[in-house]
Amino acid sequence: MYNKKTMVKNKFRYLDLIRELAITDFKLKYQGSVAGYLWSLAKPLMVFGVLYMVFNVFVRIGASIPHYPLYLLLGVILWGYFAEATTVGMGSVVGKGDMIRKVYFPRIVLIISSSISAIITLFLNLLIVFLFMIFARLIPNPVQIVLFFVLIVELYVLTLGLSLILSSLFVKYRDIGHIWEVLVQVLFYATPIIYPLAVVPMRFQKIILLSPISQIIQDSRWLLITNQTVTSESVLKFPLLLIPYAIPFLLVFIGYNIFQKSSAKFAENV
Repeated sequence: MYNKKTMVKNKFRYLDLIRELAITDFKLKYQGSVAGYLWSLAKPLMVFGVLYMVFNVFVRIGASIPHYPLYLLLGVILWGYFAEATTVGMGSVVGKGDMIRKVYFPRIVLIISSSISAIITLFLNLLIVFLFMIFARLIPNPVQIVLFFVLIVELYVLTLGLSLILSSLFVKYRDIGHIWEVLVQVLFYATPIIYPLAVVPMRFQKIILLSPISQIIQDSRWLLITNQTVTSESVLKFPLLLIPYAIPFLLVFIGYNIFQKSSAKFAENV
């Protein structure tokens, strides 16, 4: 009986630790800045503004897309979370090296807390999206909202799985940081964030939509912005259709096992 009570207390203690680390990480991102938390809203809006001017005013690549500004903004915000969560998650173990050497706790707590800190920023940014949707008279129904948050869960699982793998590798191989930075840039242009997928030849649409991040962004746009969005269901046939939905959960399974095997030596390498 005592052992069971102790185990339950330890689990709640680690939940408290996750919460405290997530809140602390979120606060530290903006510590010392004048605008503070407003930067979490300002940064994606500034990126959106530049991309909108270039690709809707000058190049007009989004002229055929209804509500293209919202279409673009939603893509930028979802991508921003993906890039931030994986990059921060990758460095979360190394960044807490002193803590790891001094205190015992499940090392996966660091990855989970960093992912929660990033998703706080995502939810703040999504408030801006929903505000603009109200102005544009795009009011989602309850079913659309529920399905959208299912996609957010999928996105969270995807970034968590990648963070587990990247953080495990980064402890031993610091070159992973530079490699991932380049890959994020490549993936940005390989993902239909700026351009509508309809302008891409069909054979390449299929390849692009096998990527979970592309599938999530396109499905989100279809739910919230316009049903003219090309989605995985409209392009991929069964069983290929299952691939982008299965990859995030496969990455978590692989990432968890890699992380657990590597975590015993973290204190020696950080």
